Amino acid sequence: MKSLLELACALLIVMTTPAWADIGRDEAAAAAQRVSAGRVLSVEKVESERRPVWRVKILTAQGEVRVILIDAVSGRPV
Repeated sequence: MKSLLELACALLIVMTTPAWADIGRDEAAAAAQRVSAGRVLSVEKVESERRPVWRVKILTAQGEVRVILIDAVSGRPV
């Protein structure tokens, strides 16, 4: 009976875990660098249009600071 209860609890935990996971800070920085090459100045998680995004500031070789938004779920530029 105890093992059945443990199995049921484990199954419940697995079922309540989201099927997707947010991408991390490093993954967001790498995705932003693919959009605009340069040095990453900062990465912070914010909301845009009611969805979580990573706001990545990049300093380009031309000296411009670009802000790239990366979807926190898919890892794609917004």
